Amino acid sequence: LSSDWQGQTSSMPLLAMHSQQISWTPMLVLGYLFYLLLGAMVFQLLEKQAETHFRDQFQLEKLKFLQNYTCLDRQALEKFVQVLMEAWEKGVNPEGNSTNPSNWDFSNSFFFAGTVVTTIGYGNLSPSTVAGQIFCVFYALFGVPLNLAFLNQLGKALNAHLLTLERWVQKPGRAQVQYQFTILAIFLTTGTLLFLVFPPLVFSYVEGWSYGEGFYFTFITLSTIGFGDYVVGTNPNKHYIPVYRSLTAIWIVFGLAWLALVFNVGADLMERYLQLKWHKPDLSLAEGDTSKLEDEPEQPRIHIPS
Repeated sequence: LSSDWQGQTSSMPLLAMHSQQISWTPMLVLGYLFYLLLGAMVFQLLEKQAETHFRDQFQLEKLKFLQNYTCLDRQALEKFVQVLMEAWEKGVNPEGNSTNPSNWDFSNSFFFAGTVVTTIGYGNLSPSTVAGQIFCVFYALFGVPLNLAFLNQLGKALNAHLLTLERWVQKPGRAQVQYQFTILAIFLTTGTLLFLVFPPLVFSYVEGWSYGEGFYFTFITLSTIGFGDYVVGTNPNKHYIPVYRSLTAIWIVFGLAWLALVFNVGADLMERYLQLKWHKPDLSLAEGDTSKLEDEPEQPRIHIPS
């Protein structure tokens, strides 16, 4: 009887943890769906009217074009528009002439390889040959896991430097929470300046974008969303240095590692907040965790998930 009672009591924390996990998981699912619905409504409110305006403006421009060039009919114009769309889908910019730089020189190909393994996938350029498409599939099949392993190791290196910085700024008598927030603030501030604040200045100067457009491109790229509406090195009216896109690809890799750490920290904080908000802590679990921590060696005070 005593052994059965001990078995039941030892399984009580597991049952409590399972019930706590079930209790806040539905709230997370509902919050996730609500966030998607909210985004859909806001994007529809902001973009639908502008889309209608641009569509009407485009139709008006086609009518003006037919009026100015009476030798063309609507069918010929629509066929020419289709040719332009196909050229754009194949990565050929309709602006300029045949002397435009190739999209598949070494620098641009290096940049494209980086967008494949990082899963950014801008969509403005893709292989057009069957051999290129097949190679792209197998290249991504092995390249994406390799990229994840590389980013994981890079994240661990950043985490190690954070722990070193923590030990350097730690002073006797300083509160633990205070210097943890100090380290996190230094990490966020330095990364924000290097990957989100200064690069848009460079892109604005080289590409002719506004700072807002450069910042938008920077975040959309480093978050691997990659819409493809803004891509560096594609303006046929500008002359870029040969290594411009290659250097951009290297910046993307390190920026991905930093932003991935930021997203992991945010997800960890959000998960802890939800767990604390939607259920009360179990006293028996707290006592068990305390005794377990006393038996285990001291762990680093700061942890940035990698």
